[in-house]
This record gives sequence, structure tokens and C-alpha cells, in this order.
Amino acid sequence: MATANHNLSNYDKNTIPNAKDFRFGIVVSEWNDTVTNGLFKGALDALIDCGALPENIIKWDVPGSFELIYGSKKMITQDVDAVIAIGCVIQGETKHFDFVCDGVTQGIKELNLATNTPVVFCVLTDNNMQQSLDRSGGKHGNKGTEAAIAAIKMAELNTK
Repeated sequence: MATANHNLSNYDKNTIPNAKDFRFGIVVSEWNDTVTNGLFKGALDALIDCGALPENIIKWDVPGSFELIYGSKKMITQDVDAVIAIGCVIQGETKHFDFVCDGVTQGIKELNLATNTPVVFCVLTDNNMQQSLDRSGGKHGNKGTEAAIAAIKMAELNTK
């Protein structure tokens, strides 16, 4: 497991561009909201810690992870420098998990290919709730923090 014994929240601010001049959009799935709210908090805290101004961070909620694609597409029109798509899909007893995970992954990929605004994939695809909790502020840190750092770096890359 890639995150075993690794805290995702650790980053070196000296290696991160200052985010004060960037605008960020964060699209958050309401499904599994205990997890997605934790991911959002990690992302928001990291953006602000790295210099982003609260008024330059837009948050929209969507019903589920599949809707992150459309929400992110619309968020791009808000003159943001990067979008973070936050969701959580937990394995169940049917193939629904596979279809949602594949659809969201491919949809976010397509947005990255079709537009000049980076969309950062922060969708947990875990086997159970505990794995998701461990990665949204638990023992493995917060994947939302990692996504925020990626968004800052991608926004900076887009200025080159």
C-alpha cells in the first residue's frame, strides 16, 4: 500500500510556490461527507498556509463523485487557476464502485486534456470507510492537503 506508514500531510513550504496570486476552485462531493469534509479542510488549510487568500478560494458542493466532472467543468469558467475535485467512493457489493471510479477518473483526465486549467484529482477509492478516514485527516494524514499542494504547483506551472 502506497500510503502505509506515510503521512500525506507533510510538505516543505520552502519548495512550494506562494499561492497568494492564485484563485482556486474546490468542488466537493456530498456523498461520504464525513470523509469529503475532512479532505476539504485539509485542502483549505494547506492553501491558506501556502499564502492563498480566503477570498480567492471558491467551494462548490455536488451530490456525488460522478458529479465532480460537471462541477469541475463549470468551476473552470470562474476564472480560477486550478480546480481540486474532492470525492470518496467506497467499495460495495456491486460493480457500481468500478463504474463510478472509472468514470470520474476518465472525466477528470478529459478536463485536463481539454482545458488550460489544471483539475487535481482528490477522489479516494478505498475498500472501506476506515481507509478513507485514515486518509482524510487520520493516521495517514490528509489527501486533501496533498491535492492542495499539487494544485499550487500546477497553477504555477501554468504560468510558464
